Amino acid sequence: MAPAGPAALPPAWVGGLAGKWPSIGVILVAQFAAMAVWFASAAAASALARSAPLSGFEAALLTSAVQGGFVVGTLASALLGLPDRFDPRRLFMISAITAGIASGALAALPPTGATILGLRFLTGVALAGVYPIGMRLAATWASGDLGLLVGLLVGALTLGSASPHLLAAFTQFDWRLIYIAASGFAIFGGVAILLAGVGPNAPRAARIRPGSVAQAWRNRPLRLTNLGYLGHMWELYAMWTWLAIFLAESFRISGVADGHSLAELVTFAAIAAGALGAWIGGVFADRWGRTTVAIASMAASGACALAIGWLLGAEPWMVSVIAVIWGITIIADSAQFSASIAELSEPDSVGTMLTLQTCAGFLLTLVSIQLVAPIAHALGWPAAFSMLAIGPALGCVAMARLRASPDAIRLAGGRR
Repeated sequence: MAPAGPAALPPAWVGGLAGKWPSIGVILVAQFAAMAVWFASAAAASALARSAPLSGFEAALLTSAVQGGFVVGTLASALLGLPDRFDPRRLFMISAITAGIASGALAALPPTGATILGLRFLTGVALAGVYPIGMRLAATWASGDLGLLVGLLVGALTLGSASPHLLAAFTQFDWRLIYIAASGFAIFGGVAILLAGVGPNAPRAARIRPGSVAQAWRNRPLRLTNLGYLGHMWELYAMWTWLAIFLAESFRISGVADGHSLAELVTFAAIAAGALGAWIGGVFADRWGRTTVAIASMAASGACALAIGWLLGAEPWMVSVIAVIWGITIIADSAQFSASIAELSEPDSVGTMLTLQTCAGFLLTLVSIQLVAPIAHALGWPAAFSMLAIGPALGCVAMARLRASPDAIRLAGGRR
C-alpha cells in the first residue's frame, strides 16, 4: 500500500519505537494479549461444568454476547470514522484496558445471568477497538508485504483466542482464574501498544464521511472481497466455539479416560496451529496472489468441515489430526481478505473499510454459532459441521469472481 502522499504523517512517526519490525513485534504481542478475553468464556465453560453445568445454548450465548458487542462496536466505529481519525495506539489502549476490566469483573459474579452477558457484550464492544485497529496500525508499515503483516496479526489473534483453552485443559484451575488471567493479559496488551510506532503509510486524520461506508457494497471489488470474507466467517467462529465440545463427546465415546482435558488440549493445538497457517498464508499470498491462497484455503477447510463430523467416536489420534488441519486451513485465508480491502480501498478510508468488513463478518457469526447446537441435536454432528462448509464454498465463488476482475491487478502487486 503506497504512502498517502501529502496527507501522510512526517517521517518522525510520533512516539513509539522507531523501526518497522520492533513496532510490528509490539503490535503482535499486544494483539495476542488483548484477544485472550475473547474466548475466555468458551474455555471457562469447561471448568464450569464441574460446578455449574451450562447447556449448549448457554455456553454459546456467552461467546455470542461478545460477537454481538463487537458488531455494535465496529459499526459505531465505522460510522464515526474512528480508525481513520485518531491515533490507533490510543484507541487500542483504551479498548484493550476496557475489555480487560469487563472480563476481570466476571470473576466476582455468579457464572450465569444477565449481568454476565452484559459484561461479555461490553467486552465485545471494546474489542472492536483492538482487532481492526491493530490491522490498521500494522498496515501503516506495509511495503510489498501487507499479506505477511496482516497474516502475523491474524496469527496473534488466533493464539490469543486459543490461550484460554490451554488454561482450561488443566482442570484444577477454577473458572474464575481463567477470567482473571485473560483480564490481566488484555490490560497488559493495552499498555504495551504505546511502545509501537506508526508507519509512513498513515494518512492524516480524516473527516467523518458517512457516505464512504457505502463503498463497502457499491464498489464491486470491495463487495466481492467482503462476500468472500463472509463465507470464511460463517465457518470460522462456529468451529472455534464448538470444536472443544465436539471433541469431548468424541473422546468420551471412544473411551478416553479424561476426555475433557484432552479435548481442551487438542482444541488449543488446533486453534493455535492456525497462527502457523496465517503466517504461511500471508507469505504465499504476497508471492502467489491473494485470491489463489483464499480459494485454496477455503476449499481445504470446507473439506475438513464435511469430514470431521463423521469421525465422531473414531480413534482420538485421527480426529485430532483432522481438527489440527482444520484449524490451520480455516485461518490461512483470513488475512488476505483484510489485505485485499486495504489494497482496494481509498487510502483515507482503509481503517473504516476494515472495520466495516469485520462488523459484517462477526454479525454473521451470531447466526452460524447458534445454529450448530440445534442442528447437532436434531441431525447429528455431521450435519452441523457440513452446514458450516456452505460458507467457504460460497466464499470460493466470490474470490474466483474477484480474481477474474480487472481490479484484481491491484492485489499483492499484481499477483491476484
